[in-house]
Amino acid sequence: MNPIYSLYPEAVALADATSKDAILEEVAALFARVYELDQPQVLEQLKLREDLGSTGFGRGVALPHARMPGLKRPVAAFLKLAAPVAYDAADRQPVELVFGLLSPENAGTTHLHALAAISRLLRDERVHEALVNAPHAEAIYGLLSNVTDRDAA
Repeated sequence: MNPIYSLYPEAVALADATSKDAILEEVAALFARVYELDQPQVLEQLKLREDLGSTGFGRGVALPHARMPGLKRPVAAFLKLAAPVAYDAADRQPVELVFGLLSPENAGTTHLHALAAISRLLRDERVHEALVNAPHAEAIYGLLSNVTDRDAA
């Protein structure tokens, strides 16, 4: 497990979302189900952050994130999309990998460290390629677990 954020196996999924709004709804639903959070509140926070600027950071990756009251530590969720979706990313490329992050509302630097760790992970060409080619959620979780465990050591 990553020392900065929690990612449970159940928080990794494949999705058929076909729009940016649908992606955010899928991520919010995943967070709500796995971490027992209020789905409308999660969705609202993700959309509020997205209104500040797209969290699509390029190379087919989006990192929707927000701060939430009531959380004790940062939690993550991961979606691999069935087909790339337009997301207003910095490089104008559609996204196919979505790594969501929610942090406590007063998490300050912890939130920034978690975002930086996820960004570094997804910018690694081997990791990125392995995630794109992973056949199912269990394989994705295994990849993410092995990489974060290795990096934490």
